Amino acid sequence: MRFLRFLLALLLLLPLAAQAQPNFPKRDREPVVDAAKLLDPAQKAEITALAEDINKSTTRQFVVATIPDLQGYDIADYGYQLLRTWGIGQKEANNGIILIVAPNERKVRIEVGYGLEPIMTDAMSSTIINQTILPRFKAGDMPGGIVAGARAIGEQMKLPLEAAEARAKAAADKASASRTQTKRSGGGFPIALVFWGIIFLFVLLPMFARGFGGRRRKGPWGARRYRSGGDGGALPIILWSIANEMSRGSDGGGPSGWGGGGGGWGGGGGGGFSGGGGSGGGGGASGSW
Repeated sequence: MRFLRFLLALLLLLPLAAQAQPNFPKRDREPVVDAAKLLDPAQKAEITALAEDINKSTTRQFVVATIPDLQGYDIADYGYQLLRTWGIGQKEANNGIILIVAPNERKVRIEVGYGLEPIMTDAMSSTIINQTILPRFKAGDMPGGIVAGARAIGEQMKLPLEAAEARAKAAADKASASRTQTKRSGGGFPIALVFWGIIFLFVLLPMFARGFGGRRRKGPWGARRYRSGGDGGALPIILWSIANEMSRGSDGGGPSGWGGGGGGWGGGGGGGFSGGGGSGGGGGASGSW
């Protein structure tokens, strides 16, 4: 199912190729891009030191971004494009991760590079968001939630591979058990999967047929701006949701047997790090408050 998710992630590039991207905040080498002005200097310094330590000890790249405006994009779509645009993570290892906070839309997301999926599964990301970040956000402590979330991500990133995979698997097993209980209490059938299946059969297939047919006419992707509310923006979100739903239904987002670290480019040490060419595709999790 991971291959299927990766394949569907590649399909996202079809509409993205001809669509405009959001206007992302500028990032040079800083691990913290506080465009929404939520953090004080001490909090920025703590997260920066944590990110540089992760990069130095594991070569993985961790960035925190606060975004004042998602510009109408779904945060999952925005996060996927942001990680690719900034190139967080090494190109070959694809081992970047971004914690994104959009205070005005009250959204938060952990966006994960494909190489980190074994240790930062969707379930692990969701656990950090729901148990560590959101309780503080709901209590009105946004800076505290960001710092606590960064610490939790850093702790997972710096664990030995086997320990990190075991912890991620435990989170996935717990999430799977919770979903199983929910399905049983609701009649035992995955309603969400039925919904997305209907969308695929009656919306996506006709759209693909029109878009790739022999006649030259304006299809659903056209030259429109890529937003979650329009035809062009809806397609990638639907595809990604289908992929995540199928993946969760099959293995609960659990880890595979390979690691996402490695590589020979450090890039840390006091001055931050530039993006190494990471391209995302590892999923993640979102939350709201």
